Amino acid sequence: MKQDRFLMGILIFIGVLVAAALVLFFVRNQKPTYGAEDTPEGVLYNYAVALQLHDYKRAYGYLAEKDNKPTYNAFHQAFLTRQLDTGASAMQIGNVEMLESGEAWVNVTIQFAGNGLLDNGWSSNDKGTLVRQKGAWKITYLPNPYWGWDWYQPTPLPIKPP
Repeated sequence: MKQDRFLMGILIFIGVLVAAALVLFFVRNQKPTYGAEDTPEGVLYNYAVALQLHDYKRAYGYLAEKDNKPTYNAFHQAFLTRQLDTGASAMQIGNVEMLESGEAWVNVTIQFAGNGLLDNGWSSNDKGTLVRQKGAWKITYLPNPYWGWDWYQPTPLPIKPP
């Protein structure tokens, strides 16, 4: 009789743990939401959210209008073909430095996931740069994997043979 009660207690405890785990899973598994876009850090946050939600048109809208801006198709293809893959990384947004030139530098830490039990991953510190265009903050640079190495770079002239 005592064993039956003890066993029943263990089963109830396991059931409560399973129910709590399911509740946490469904509560924490909500999609991220966009925030304000009136600050440089807000724009970087929304850019990262747009990439996470695969809203590439919105993410592309955060890029600055400058020479050699990638076309939307090139931007979209970079993520579709996993040339740029943000799935195993996260961007932590830090302090903002406002420059007199109308630019902003934002400290960012890119955290990369580890590969196994003893590999906790690694992180890289860098700066994202934004510029004010038509009253809105637009991104001019972010570190990889959130930015293509060839975006906004001038196209090299072909070398002519002698």
